[in-house]
Amino acid sequence: MSQYRKIIAAVDLSEDSAQVVRRAQAIADNNGGCDLHVIHVIEPLSFAYGGDIPMDFSGIQDEIHQQATAQLTRFGENHAVPPDHQHIVLGKPEVEIHAMAEEIGADLIVVGSHGRYGLALLMGSTANGVLHGASCDVLAVRV
Repeated sequence: MSQYRKIIAAVDLSEDSAQVVRRAQAIADNNGGCDLHVIHVIEPLSFAYGGDIPMDFSGIQDEIHQQATAQLTRFGENHAVPPDHQHIVLGKPEVEIHAMAEEIGADLIVVGSHGRYGLALLMGSTANGVLHGASCDVLAVRV
């Protein structure tokens, strides 16, 4: 097994996120207590609704960001992840996860995967997007 120095766990702040972080923490502990970072990516509402709706989403987007920040803070406290290792970014998940991994010099990305198959697999997933294009190892934890 490789000697990892920095691990980043991508979480969606659902109940499954705890399983992903526990796996990342176990790997960190087995590698001499390396740095563990956690990232949560908020997708802009304009991605979901497109540019066709003449509406200002900024107030709603700010509220989502505030709620996610509070949730990630609690999550970090519950899993002993220091505040300076908690990251919230706005954008497309796989793009932002790759960018943060590069920024912190991560050599392992840990992400949850629901093990979809059939049509859901063909349409892609965040875990699949992170796997392809990553410049470091990726561990998909089945949740």
